Amino acid sequence: MVEDINLEKIVKDIKPLDAEWIDKARERTAQLVMPPRALGRLHEISERLCGIRKTLKPIINRKAVLVMAGDHGVATAGVSAFPQEVTGEMVKTFLRGGAGINAICRHVDADVWVVDMGIIPDIKPDSVDGGNRFLDRKVAKGTANLAKGPAMTRQAAEESIIKGFQVAAELFKNGVEILGTGDMGIGNTTPSAAIGTVIIGTTIDEMVGRGTGVDDQGLSRKIDAVRNGIQINQPDRKDGLDVLAKIGGFEIGGIAGCVLAGAFHNRPVVIDGFISTAGALVAHALCPQVADYMFAGHCSEESGHRAMLKYLELEPILDLGMRLGEGTGGALAMGIMEGALRVFNEVLTFEEAGVTDK
Repeated sequence: MVEDINLEKIVKDIKPLDAEWIDKARERTAQLVMPPRALGRLHEISERLCGIRKTLKPIINRKAVLVMAGDHGVATAGVSAFPQEVTGEMVKTFLRGGAGINAICRHVDADVWVVDMGIIPDIKPDSVDGGNRFLDRKVAKGTANLAKGPAMTRQAAEESIIKGFQVAAELFKNGVEILGTGDMGIGNTTPSAAIGTVIIGTTIDEMVGRGTGVDDQGLSRKIDAVRNGIQINQPDRKDGLDVLAKIGGFEIGGIAGCVLAGAFHNRPVVIDGFISTAGALVAHALCPQVADYMFAGHCSEESGHRAMLKYLELEPILDLGMRLGEGTGGALAMGIMEGALRVFNEVLTFEEAGVTDK
């Protein structure tokens, strides 16, 4: 297990990206045997990876996705099209290898780890198929209903972030070179929308979407839940821990911890959709430098996600109308990122190829 660490030390030890390595990477890109920056954003991706890893030979062969799972008290307010039991059932499906994230991770050769950050059922690893990929880091059995009071205590919020940090750090210690963030939790687009509304400062109507596909009445209930949660709890947008505690979720805290771990350990983290980006917003509120180490895997169809990405100054790699979550968009984007590095590492320079430069 990774040694104990506190949030203050994590934030203090995160440094901005090393611009010197990005400059060196741009010099190499300029020499590749093709017109200047002919592969568009692939060059920016590879150069930023060089800056993160502080090398001109970056690799991302070892890939992993952490699917953070948690239940939400606000689900009882009818904000989801699916019953709360689905959270635990989907966790077992991930472990069996039968979900969307599993299929895409097999495609990009990434490992899937499932983390219980706070689901209601207790799952015993030895009682389910694929239990060796299950990590029990339960903070509590679901959050409280954010529409009626704080979702969790400040202490529990910090615990969720630290546990997410430690899980990610352990993977980095064992050789993982790039990490994707995923999520599972019925009702979790509601706290994510609340977090986005508070931190970014958009209107509630701009941020709240249909999530799993709620009807008009369900959407109205979600809007009411977010409005009530913000009015009752009065979260401080400048204090990421306060926002997480009052209107967040345990898996959202875990994702924030993953983002912090990437920046702390100089590893790239690919965030997925709406829920992952809510976690990224919490991490960013705690330490703005984390944005240097994040890649936006895709732009979700969920209302408000584009505004979240704009706030973080992240351009999505993919925009395919996806809204599944689980880490699917982030995992799929890893293939694009790996392609960017192959170009950077394998394409000859004009001099090496014996081709006349312009």
